Amino acid sequence: MITLTLLHPIQSVPVQSWCFESESVVRIGRSNDNDVIIYSAVVSRHHVELWNNPSGWEIINFGANGTYVDDKSIAQVTVADGMTIRLGNSGPKIRLRVGVTNLEPSRVTKPPKRSPADGEEPSKEIQTAAVPRRRRISEDGEIDQAATQIDLD
Repeated sequence: MITLTLLHPIQSVPVQSWCFESESVVRIGRSNDNDVIIYSAVVSRHHVELWNNPSGWEIINFGANGTYVDDKSIAQVTVADGMTIRLGNSGPKIRLRVGVTNLEPSRVTKPPKRSPADGEEPSKEIQTAAVPRRRRISEDGEIDQAATQIDLD
């Protein structure tokens, strides 16, 4: 199990936590298809991944603005219990706890379950169609904009 806690940018107190009990990969970024979504200009759409390997959790950076541990940019590093990562040089800080469950329930967010088939949420299709327009022409040959209608049949 791994618990991620978003820290307040000034006071470094917990703002929100996410607990992952059986996931093998946890994705963090700005895009809605991540497990942890963080809206910040310095956070990439797919910024970082946490992988649960037999030897323990690993952090892999994918962010254009980097991921930092102890103010040092990392590409990949093993998670140590209690370590804090920063997304981008001046971005949000996240504390990582391995195997810890004693959090306030009101601050813990359980991420939505992914589709078991491929690990991704089913995509929503958007269909478009050409729509014929009917226009009324006035007696002087001008198009009457107020009378323009769209036929949905």
